[in-house]
Amino acid sequence: MSKTQKQAKNSGTLSRRQFIGSAAVSTAMLSATGVNAAAALPRSSPNAAGFKLKYAPYLDMFENHAGKDPIDQVKFMADQGFRAMFDNGLMNKPVPEQEKLAKTMDRLGMTWGPFVAYADFKVNSFVTRDPEIREMLKKRLTEAVAVAKRVNCRWTLVVPGRFDEGLEWDYQTANVIDNLKFCAEICEAAGLIIVIEPLNAWSNHPGLFLTKIPQAYQICRSVASPSCKIVNDIYHQQIQEGNLIPNIDLAWDEIAAFHVGDNPGRKEPTTGEINYRNIFKHLHGKGYDGVVCMEHGKSKSGLEGEKALLSAYRECDDF
Repeated sequence: MSKTQKQAKNSGTLSRRQFIGSAAVSTAMLSATGVNAAAALPRSSPNAAGFKLKYAPYLDMFENHAGKDPIDQVKFMADQGFRAMFDNGLMNKPVPEQEKLAKTMDRLGMTWGPFVAYADFKVNSFVTRDPEIREMLKKRLTEAVAVAKRVNCRWTLVVPGRFDEGLEWDYQTANVIDNLKFCAEICEAAGLIIVIEPLNAWSNHPGLFLTKIPQAYQICRSVASPSCKIVNDIYHQQIQEGNLIPNIDLAWDEIAAFHVGDNPGRKEPTTGEINYRNIFKHLHGKGYDGVVCMEHGKSKSGLEGEKALLSAYRECDDF
């Protein structure tokens, strides 16, 4: 919006120094032969790096290593040990591209992270009783169900829009709950789970209705549907309210997915103030087997930025 095992302990895993060295060799191969970067990189068995959690890169995150072809990028992710991938804009891709990506993901045993069904930051939507809004939501969620079936994805993301300065807050909350119940009914029969995302109001998204994990928890408990859960974006919650691990535990039953990014800067883990190693260790200890979407940028540009990102995840996953 805008509302992703072992390192040295496993014999098949590259250490941080070994990975950087091997990446340099791959770059040399590319320069010498002129072939596609993905073809120059050695192939290993899928998920060889053995991450403990399902960290999910987004498309183009490793373009400098894998080239511009989305299929080559997904293959590179699998070769590096990633067991998931996400694409916020999946609904907007042509159907043949969706199907091709889904076929590759299935063959590699990879899981889709949530794709965006609705996230309009400019309008009052879920906080209203507007019949036109209901029709729009019906259309968007019906389309989301079709995409989810096509690609075999379990989650779709919804941001409830802006708050209404002219309406008492509790009435807005009631309207959000009613609209989410309506949306969840559309998704339940297909087994699709809506994840609502609280976004920070201080640095990125002023004016939005949903900002905190306790607020999202209250709403999900009120909707009371297996098709309405929370995506906990650790970057946003560090800015909005902190108290990250206690809020994970308190809202655990209603959390279905995570987004990550360090703060300040919204780059890869280890570049800011968040102790992602402890957070990942905590999630693993709780038996979390869902997706951790790597919804952030890179602290360096080009190939070096991709290498630094990979090293950061191997470091934070080494617990």
